[in-house]
Amino acid sequence: MTKEAEDPVPENATDTAGLTVAAVLDLPELRAGQPELIAGSGHTDRAVRWAHVVAGTGAAAFLDGGELLLTTGAGWPSDPEELAAVTDTLTGTGPAAVILELGTRLEHAPDALIASCEANDIPLVVLHSEVRFVQITQRVHQRILAAQTEALQARAEVHAMLTELGLNRSPVDYVIERLAATLDAPVVLEDSAQRVVAWASGGSQQPDPEHTLERWASAQQLARALPTNWVRVPVEARGTRWGHLIALPGSPHPAGRQTVLELGAFALALGRLADTGEDQWLQLSSKQLFGQLLGGRYRRDTDLAVQLAAGGLPIAGRRLLGATLRGFGDFGAHESLERAILETALRRAVAPEGSAILTPDPDSPREGTLLALLSFPLNDPRSGMSASANSASAATLDGHETRIPALAERLSHELGMLLPDTTPAAWRAQLTLGISGKRVGELITSLERVRAAGSLPTATTVGRVSVQQAEQQPLAYLVRGLSAAPAVQEFASSTLATLVAHDQSAGPGHSGDLLRVLEAYLAHPTNRSLAAQRARLSRSVFYQRIALIEDLLGVDLASGETIATLTVALLARGSEQE
Repeated sequence: MTKEAEDPVPENATDTAGLTVAAVLDLPELRAGQPELIAGSGHTDRAVRWAHVVAGTGAAAFLDGGELLLTTGAGWPSDPEELAAVTDTLTGTGPAAVILELGTRLEHAPDALIASCEANDIPLVVLHSEVRFVQITQRVHQRILAAQTEALQARAEVHAMLTELGLNRSPVDYVIERLAATLDAPVVLEDSAQRVVAWASGGSQQPDPEHTLERWASAQQLARALPTNWVRVPVEARGTRWGHLIALPGSPHPAGRQTVLELGAFALALGRLADTGEDQWLQLSSKQLFGQLLGGRYRRDTDLAVQLAAGGLPIAGRRLLGATLRGFGDFGAHESLERAILETALRRAVAPEGSAILTPDPDSPREGTLLALLSFPLNDPRSGMSASANSASAATLDGHETRIPALAERLSHELGMLLPDTTPAAWRAQLTLGISGKRVGELITSLERVRAAGSLPTATTVGRVSVQQAEQQPLAYLVRGLSAAPAVQEFASSTLATLVAHDQSAGPGHSGDLLRVLEAYLAHPTNRSLAAQRARLSRSVFYQRIALIEDLLGVDLASGETIATLTVALLARGSEQE
């Protein structure tokens, strides 16, 4: 996603529940003067900071902007040019509104004043009856001070809430939920790359990812400036900016919407300083997305697609697939380093054209297994079994030449650059690739099935990377996905029970390797010499084991139906044993 320049904070982004021009027009003290709005009618939402009675031509020097100006026009020149200069100077200070009482000095509002107010979007109100300005200023100041007191109390409440969350070490996503509930509006936390870390719909609103996250789901939308009614504040400390908090349109808050966000951003920044994890926000975002995907916590595929795109995984016009990655064997160092290297290597192998979202698999029996959602351009060779154009595209496995996926080659290269020199030579990375598709539903299926399949038979190897390719091993992929069904488990158990019992027995003729021999034979049923090499047995001993298997099972291993039955049983049993 492209990174946009800083958006200016919209003028009205800090709306509070304080006094506005519209509220002033409803005051009984002002209504007594029969007010008529004759200019700036579309800007009565301007905030009133104070009230000031002006007379003569030098009042502008005492104004700071945002005041409600009350005047009778006393001391204004009668010369049109001089009067225009006075009114331009007065409106140029940026008052909230101008209230002109007619009759005492002027019979009607000067054209120059009307034109100047219209040009500067300043409401101009004329009073047709005489009023006491002191009563109006007194009531306005009472309202302003009351609103300021309310704002201070509201700010203190928000500060206390965020302090309590910080003391409780509440997770980032919960802090965002509380901010959204406080503002009664959607709140989004984005990182420095403008990927959504966490978001909440706010208050009583139903979660609507398509509406809330539409901006982050499109690079074109991100390149545009924020809408003027959105509030955006940075999350930063000590010269480091981690991202931004953004509030979508909602009701005004007594403390000010921007103030609430600034307090939230400060709390999040303190949390980042207290937590030394480099990628904690990225991990949080990934964990949430995988939780929604695998737990089915979404209403429509389009909802999930928007959230994935906002989290950094583009969906539209891309090739999508699920994958798993784990280390196999002794790494020679702490498992956290192994995981960090695997994750970094895969991200580098996917970049720059591709995108990846990674998280540890919480349900995998193999600790350290990473789940991956991958997105590539449609013609990218890394999205399937295609080999890189600039490298050798084949390797030899069990005497057969196999194609090396382009992604595996890139991963092998990146691992070679990252692995410590002390890494044992036997250590390998196991990359399992699901079947790719173009829709989010196909991505879900790809990940779920490759996850359920566990470890497929190795399709090829490159460097330290062993590749299991679902697309090239459809039977194993299917059986592993169905292996949890009791009927399939019963089928595998009953079919292989005799061999299992023989392998677990002791005594003459009980070598304990019949299942391994059967697996080698089924991998190469038409080439027993190659199967014997895979089983690491001489051909004569291998033939003896095959004859024993046929006797124990009462089958002919030359039969195609027998080969298919035993292959399915072994694959199903392999999943059950993992």
